[in-house]
Amino acid sequence: MQSYRLSTNLKLGLVIFAVLIAVVSLAYTSRIVEQLRARETTFIQLWAEALEEITNTQSEAVNPYLLDFLLMDQYFESLENGDTVEPPSPAQITRFKEAILWAQGMPPAGEMSFIANSVLIRDDSTFTIPSILSDSTGPITWRHLPMDTEISTQEDSVATFTKLEKYQADMAEMNDPILIEVSSPPFGELRNQIYYGESKLIRELRIFPYAQLIFVGLFILVGYLGFSYVRRNEQSSLWVGMAKEAAHQLGTPISSLMGWSELLRMQNLSPDQETQAIDEIDNDITRLQRVANRFSNIGSYPQLEETHLEPLIQSMVDYMYRRIPKGSKTVELTANVQPGIKAPLNTELFEWVVENLLKNALDAIESDRGLITLDAYIEKDRVFIDILDNGKGIDRRHWKNVFRPGYSTKKRGWGLGLSLAKRIVEDYHGGTLQLVQSKINEGTLFRIALPIQE
Repeated sequence: MQSYRLSTNLKLGLVIFAVLIAVVSLAYTSRIVEQLRARETTFIQLWAEALEEITNTQSEAVNPYLLDFLLMDQYFESLENGDTVEPPSPAQITRFKEAILWAQGMPPAGEMSFIANSVLIRDDSTFTIPSILSDSTGPITWRHLPMDTEISTQEDSVATFTKLEKYQADMAEMNDPILIEVSSPPFGELRNQIYYGESKLIRELRIFPYAQLIFVGLFILVGYLGFSYVRRNEQSSLWVGMAKEAAHQLGTPISSLMGWSELLRMQNLSPDQETQAIDEIDNDITRLQRVANRFSNIGSYPQLEETHLEPLIQSMVDYMYRRIPKGSKTVELTANVQPGIKAPLNTELFEWVVENLLKNALDAIESDRGLITLDAYIEKDRVFIDILDNGKGIDRRHWKNVFRPGYSTKKRGWGLGLSLAKRIVEDYHGGTLQLVQSKINEGTLFRIALPIQE
């Protein structure tokens, strides 16, 4: 159940992450695009003003002293050639002065032409803004459009004009045209317009967030598929481990029942031995019932009841002690439980946790004399249960793997006991199960922490 919630939360988190990236990217890119559009609009306006100034300057520059300048040119040319010329008359000198004063008062049109053609709209400019200069009859000239600027035939002229009108209409929908008012003495007031669109840079920036979103989406998809693959493998390992754990859990009492059955078939049993065998058979039957209840509680939310820990732990210690193999090594199993400790528990599942930890402790002991100690005590608002053994220990590098499903240091281990124990303690009882310390050839300490119900 917890794994399902984790999977759902992870999927939701990936979707939220993608949406946040898309929103932030779109907002930031939109801001940059608006700034660039404002800058490009400024360039086009400067170009329009430059064109207007150039045209008006040239229109106003009808030279009333043209003849006087020609006379001055001839006069100075004759002087340079060493010819004998008559000096100008006082009236001519006056006209020459007026012509020079008029020329000094005229604005330099060359600067405006340089600004318009070399700075604002040069072909290698960063802002290659597509634009069309048009008058009342239609487009006059254009820049940065995907079409040839040279027209060789009449058919090319008609096709080019049609394309320019289409571009002009599209630009008019995108941006308001900029008006240029010029004064031409022969024709009076003329009104031209500059239509402009968006540069290649802005068009690419508009596409960038969507390309980024596609890239992030692909990244999330690959991550999701990888996570799903890992999760399916984990579930497969979990199901295989559950099946083996069920067989193992059922195998112990069944083997015991078979032994007691063989014992009862013997004819020379005393009444006390028969009574003991029957009692043990009842215990194994009760054990089988507990195993069935344990597996039925997996996957559903169990009921927790306020339970005294001392009898529960002592019964588990006694049960495990009776099943310690009697061989060359001796194992001492003791329990120290602080009197009166109670905690909200599901008895059958929690017994499974203690049983798994005690089994691991027994399997870890390789010396001739083993020692397993179980201590239960209260500190502040939590109940702590420490299970300490003097077994072979766990390498520090493998601490993070001991609760992972499928991991086991035993040759015939299934790697499910500690994983199930951790899930039972944390998901069902709201506590924690930790590997506190472990040293090679010195032993291991596992600690269960459970909340105390107020």
